[in-house]
Amino acid sequence: MERAAVSTPDKSTSLKTRLFNAPSVGPLLVLIGFCLIFAITNERFYATHNLSIILQQTVIIGVLAIGQTLVILTAGIDLAVGAICVLGTIVAGKLTNLGYDPVLSMGFAVLLCTISGLVAGSLVSALKLPPFIVTLGILGILTAALRLISQGGAFAVQDPFLAWTGNTMKLAGFVTTYGVLVMFALYGIVWFMLNETKWGRHVYAIGNNKEAARLVGIPVNRHLVSVYTLAGLVYGIAAWLALGRIPNADPNAMQTANLDSITAVVIGGTSLFGGRGGLVGTLIGALIIGVLRNGLTLAGIDPLWQDLVTGILVIVAVAFDQMSRRKS
Repeated sequence: MERAAVSTPDKSTSLKTRLFNAPSVGPLLVLIGFCLIFAITNERFYATHNLSIILQQTVIIGVLAIGQTLVILTAGIDLAVGAICVLGTIVAGKLTNLGYDPVLSMGFAVLLCTISGLVAGSLVSALKLPPFIVTLGILGILTAALRLISQGGAFAVQDPFLAWTGNTMKLAGFVTTYGVLVMFALYGIVWFMLNETKWGRHVYAIGNNKEAARLVGIPVNRHLVSVYTLAGLVYGIAAWLALGRIPNADPNAMQTANLDSITAVVIGGTSLFGGRGGLVGTLIGALIIGVLRNGLTLAGIDPLWQDLVTGILVIVAVAFDQMSRRKS
């Protein structure tokens, strides 16, 4: 009696399948496509100086998107991203201008941002309030409070330590800032936490099914608090990077930070419904926004049209996410 032949999976085929099924592959192709289009239409785009500018312009949104990714992975959303970051710039700038030690001032500002995240996480976990409502409320509170603290106007912050992240350096002939290096370091650290630790696996489990995660013994409430607290810490670091980018504290700054950070996360392949995605895609998504805005600016397109295109990208990305969930 002949034995049925058993087919063994081709390792190269399975590797290709995993590669092309990775959530970050699509965004990477989009990024490459935008780069090719802008490079063909404007030769200034691929100049080394312009590429350096794109990275520098991506820093703030790129770092804010790290915290937003953590929250969205748990099936939440953070609408207070920009307000918490502005809180850090206002507090650090105000205290430093009053004569306090700049290191301690920045440290206190980051602490306040972290506490803001802690408060948001505590309200979401303890009172079971929707993240949308909680962060929207915090956005309103901080917006009013910051205008009162700054007395409604922007002010210059001219301190070497607070502006340090904006200092330039050369790497193999490529000019970049310390802020860009801080951004990549943060991505590396948080990526490791999400992919190589039990805490990260629990974050994904909570995003997939909160009740199932609770039933298998994962302390859901404690993890939610830790996610929002870590996000607040990241927003505080983004405030330092913002002061290095523009040495100015303005209560009306970062009006589009919420939309841009959500756009970077969603375009990067992270599902708004939680449990799927990662920081590699988020970094690519942030770069897509940076490349798109830079390319459109070089083409002389009005910034309002740039915001319109960003909004369209969000809707398209969420639509694709919804369709892929239905198919699966």
